[in-house]
Amino acid sequence: MQVYKGMDIGTAKLPAAERRGVPHHLLDVVLPGEDWDVARFVAEAGAVVESIEARGHRPLLVGGTGLYVHALVDGFDVPGRFPQVGALLEGAPTDALYRRLGEVDPAGAARIEPGNRRRVLRALEVSLGSGRPFSSYGPGVGAFPATPWSLAGVWLPRGVVGARLARRLEAMVSAGFVEEVRALAVRPEGISRTARQALGYREILAHLEGGLPLADALDLALRRTRQFARRQRMWWRRDPRVQWFGAAENPLDVFPALLGNWGYA
Repeated sequence: MQVYKGMDIGTAKLPAAERRGVPHHLLDVVLPGEDWDVARFVAEAGAVVESIEARGHRPLLVGGTGLYVHALVDGFDVPGRFPQVGALLEGAPTDALYRRLGEVDPAGAARIEPGNRRRVLRALEVSLGSGRPFSSYGPGVGAFPATPWSLAGVWLPRGVVGARLARRLEAMVSAGFVEEVRALAVRPEGISRTARQALGYREILAHLEGGLPLADALDLALRRTRQFARRQRMWWRRDPRVQWFGAAENPLDVFPALLGNWGYA
């Protein structure tokens, strides 16, 4: 979500003054009214990686969204969007969509939980829109092939993560998070579907546009962020290529071991 201009506080975007001369890429590359998806990310991030390596440097991919990281690291063949097909499917019940997916792409349906509406919709949209089974675009996120990337994860106790998330949200609100979302909400071009799904923004928009009390919106944002952190943990634990570095309290404590592991000590 840091690709969006104007979405700074709620995405914890590092201010330019704190980047200390280190080039940061794919920050502020689209307006909040634009959609952003994994296909566009792979195309733009791939070009950045090639440029960095061509200059004799090593890119560092810092990610939280597992699908986006996997797509780049594992070179996914990402299908395009078929919005007209998606619009036709949108109103149908999830179980009906899943049954239809099983008819047109049994292998793809077998990889997806029947209740995961978003993934079922996407797989069916691609299968019908492209005329090619969704499963034919690659082995999916359950496969962990060899990769030239070195994958590292930072592990903190769950209680520490929960406390850090609460302090982080408090700091964002104090820094003007609500005001940032209010400014985005009144933009003439509006806020795109994907930008609206950003954690924190979604809940504050429910306060500003739907009348949800602010305290309830912030409680909901924190709860969903904690749930997302748990899903991240579960997602990355499945990948045997990730080497984990643990810290009791401060994640920066893993820095010497991380550098030593990659030959930078």
